[in-house]
Amino acid sequence: MQRLRQVAWLLFVVAATGSLSLPAKAVGPEPAPLAQPVELTVGYQKVGHLAPVILIADDLKKLGVNLKLVEFVRYADARTALLAGSLDAASVGPADLAISLAQGSTNVVGLMGVGSSPKYVIGRDGVKFDSWSDLKGKKIAIAPGSAVWFQFAATLVENGIPYNSFQAVNIQGGGANFDQALKKGEVDGLVTWEPFESIPVMGGYGFFAKGLEYGSSKAVGSELGMFMTTKTAVDSKRAAIERFVWAYLKKQEELAKSPTAFADAYAQLSGMAPDVAAQASKIIKLGEVISPDQIKRQAKGFADLGVIQKDVSDQIDAHWDGTFVDKALGK
Repeated sequence: MQRLRQVAWLLFVVAATGSLSLPAKAVGPEPAPLAQPVELTVGYQKVGHLAPVILIADDLKKLGVNLKLVEFVRYADARTALLAGSLDAASVGPADLAISLAQGSTNVVGLMGVGSSPKYVIGRDGVKFDSWSDLKGKKIAIAPGSAVWFQFAATLVENGIPYNSFQAVNIQGGGANFDQALKKGEVDGLVTWEPFESIPVMGGYGFFAKGLEYGSSKAVGSELGMFMTTKTAVDSKRAAIERFVWAYLKKQEELAKSPTAFADAYAQLSGMAPDVAAQASKIIKLGEVISPDQIKRQAKGFADLGVIQKDVSDQIDAHWDGTFVDKALGK
């Protein structure tokens, strides 16, 4: 019975937020193959909104691009590898462009967002989380500096909730560690990411705290991630990056049109059970919602809070290149 209630809530979330979104513009014609093959090394994470990335290697090979994927547990680790020159591109957090610039890394270039979803604190079964005031005195598992932490922290500020009103429990490692802490009763709630939000819900030991939604703050917004590259890679491998963006958007378009295909890809990427993947995928809207203006608001907001070293909002336009997406869409 508990499992049925949790599934019903998942379906309610889907109904309230809409089904999988289709990209606003159809992807343009397939680009011509490169005259000589080029290897492109891309960092990624096993999260549902990045499902297209594991399905495009064959398409890219036909276009003369040999895709080499490198898995990372955290966005921050992929960002570090990108800045170190180990990657040509990487999926990172929506705030990572601003973070990189604030740290003095002026080689970075933002390419595109990937998707959005509502974000709820995951409460432990039996614990009251009806409103933000219910955070008081609770133990909340967080990953400080993560993309979801930025969303959560911004929402607390906008709702006037002191960060010290609850006990923040820093969890190291992957999302499975969050779920284990919740299951064991070590924490009262989680601020995490899919599929580690849906797993406790489907497992019957957690629930979506629908009164504690933190994915729609003015400062951060609902974007789940973004692809970032470097000026070095743009200068040396522009044509390969263009084909990567085209292939990614093409596959994203296909998955957005087919909930079954998206769920299958999600399960393949994450290793989740098919039923969990099927439910978790319904919450995600594929397609970017991020924009340079949104990143500017992030940069200013978190500089004001002292989370990043300085306000770099005036640098965002110079480090965002929307021409790759425009070309892929045939503009």
